[in-house]
Amino acid sequence: MRGGFRIHVVSDVHGNSEALARAGDGADALVCLGDLVLFLDYADHSRGIFPELFGVENADRIVELRTARRFEEARELARRLWDGIDRASAVEKAVRGQYAELFAAFPTPTYATYGNVDIPGLWPEYARPGTTVLDGERAEIGGRVFGFVGGGLRSQMRTPYEIDDETYAAKLAALGEVDVLCSHIPPDVPELCYDTVARRFERGSSALLETIKATRPKYALFGHVHQPLARRMRIGDTECVNVGHFASSGTPWALEW
Repeated sequence: MRGGFRIHVVSDVHGNSEALARAGDGADALVCLGDLVLFLDYADHSRGIFPELFGVENADRIVELRTARRFEEARELARRLWDGIDRASAVEKAVRGQYAELFAAFPTPTYATYGNVDIPGLWPEYARPGTTVLDGERAEIGGRVFGFVGGGLRSQMRTPYEIDDETYAAKLAALGEVDVLCSHIPPDVPELCYDTVARRFERGSSALLETIKATRPKYALFGHVHQPLARRMRIGDTECVNVGHFASSGTPWALEW
């Protein structure tokens, strides 16, 4: 019989509700670090909101442009495709369908924060009593203090929940000292921010890095970078861990004490 306390941690769920329904098996709690929505699957271009609306050929093309860092051409293609369509309504309808499935799959208890592709304004409609949503807030889980800060920083990708550096830093400052620091994006360390498949650096947070150095949590957990150059790294006393691309692995990262 297992003793102690065990949590499972997932990030970058991107529509994988089937695996999410099993993610809490054997754990006392589930922690989710965001990016529930699947807008476009870079591994399988037939999956997600974008190909559902515009077809796989256009999905192939926009992935090609973004991977080549030809962001203005990608934005121009998107502008042409969206012309004449009520973008906000079309996206919200698709996201609502995904959120209905995903939030229903969360086990009890779940502690969750937002990713950069999430739409925080919709979460209160779908989060059930067993799901606690935190952003710039703390929670005690199994006798340890967890701090949560959600969202991403401004980038050329222009995803829905990108915020400015000052707002992000303020949310971090509100946490104070915690045992486990949970975020969607990584600290601004090149090895943790470089995606080896997309062949680009994702935006990490310098404020998150400084917070780790100053407050020295036991763990800093994050996702966002799907195929990082380094999945783990120690910064001072803190073990920094990319918990993995749950959409493709279907396997949560486990922490026991």
